[in-house]
Amino acid sequence: MSDINFYIEPMKKELPQKVKNLGWILLFIGIVIYAIGYTVNPREAAFNNIIGFLFITSIAVGSIFLIALEYIAGAVWSVPMRRVNEFLGGLVLIAPIVTLPMFFHLHDIFHWTDLGAVGTDELLKGKQPYLNLNFFIVRFIVVFALWNFFYWLFTRNSLKQDISKDQKFTTYNIRLAAVFLPVFAITLTVTAVDWAMSLEPHWFSTILGVYYFSGTVLAAVATATYIVVKFHENGYLQNLKRDHFYSLGALLFAFINFWAYIAFSQFLLIWYANLPEETIWFMKRWQDGMQYVSVLLIIVHFAVPYFLLLPQEAKMNLKRLKFMAIWILFAHLLDLYWLVMPTYANGVTIGWMEIGFPVLIIGLVIIMLGYNMKRHNLMPVGDPKLERGLKFRL
Repeated sequence: MSDINFYIEPMKKELPQKVKNLGWILLFIGIVIYAIGYTVNPREAAFNNIIGFLFITSIAVGSIFLIALEYIAGAVWSVPMRRVNEFLGGLVLIAPIVTLPMFFHLHDIFHWTDLGAVGTDELLKGKQPYLNLNFFIVRFIVVFALWNFFYWLFTRNSLKQDISKDQKFTTYNIRLAAVFLPVFAITLTVTAVDWAMSLEPHWFSTILGVYYFSGTVLAAVATATYIVVKFHENGYLQNLKRDHFYSLGALLFAFINFWAYIAFSQFLLIWYANLPEETIWFMKRWQDGMQYVSVLLIIVHFAVPYFLLLPQEAKMNLKRLKFMAIWILFAHLLDLYWLVMPTYANGVTIGWMEIGFPVLIIGLVIIMLGYNMKRHNLMPVGDPKLERGLKFRL
């Protein structure tokens, strides 16, 4: 270990002050747009709020999933970069706050909260044991309590290991990951059902949870990729090699294909069955201008990233990786818009309000990074796999 001992010394670095200031400015602008939106058109603002909530949840919980995946798979290539995911996972503490204004407008968002409508609809009566306001709030609290609990345990063990260098913390987190992954699968599905599928309570899809999972992991990998590349370019993670970036690019490429596979599977099963209560959901996304968004989604979320990341060299090109990370995050935002906004109104509704939450989230990510970088090492310097991770070669 002596030949790389320099690399595993404690290394705390801060973001440049201008980047920190940018984070606070973007946060302020996002909050202002947020507040004006709820004043001018609370219903439209609430639907945009759902998109923002699902987006920030994707990055936060997807990052925790990547931490667990590394431990359970025994991966070494991602160890030098794991701390970035640990920092991003901290957004799970903030995501519930983003939802607070929506809880004052649930009747504007969810049809099933109208007890008069439920009383005259046999299908909604059958779903009422699950789709009722009290149980909805309980599920929300339980889901985020579980995510925050697991995040706290993962990061606590990782940070303790920075000091003690004790391998037992790796063992603890491997066992913890084995428990977290099935919990993650269930809770992420519950989130997708509650905040996306129940917008149109007559419609149902048994694959929507997996669909949201594919976008969630892709968004988390894209966010981490952009940050890791920027850190490397600015001398923060200078020990990373082309093989590390290739692995990030390959992971992006894999989940782009996985998302396309799940999206097509959902469409094919509903098209083949041809049941009116299922097909109506897709029909709403194939009329009044939304058909152009549907086609654009295929191009933006699959075709472009597929072909741009297909060459081996592209997965190691830092400029290409940064561009594709931003592209994929935009694609995920478009995907969530496609899922949510047709319930708000027929046709395409894009305006200044759609800008607010992405700006807010970028500001939150910068602030979260700045806060954690000041207090913790950029690499898990106590992890026994770090040396192998730094020497990783394909």
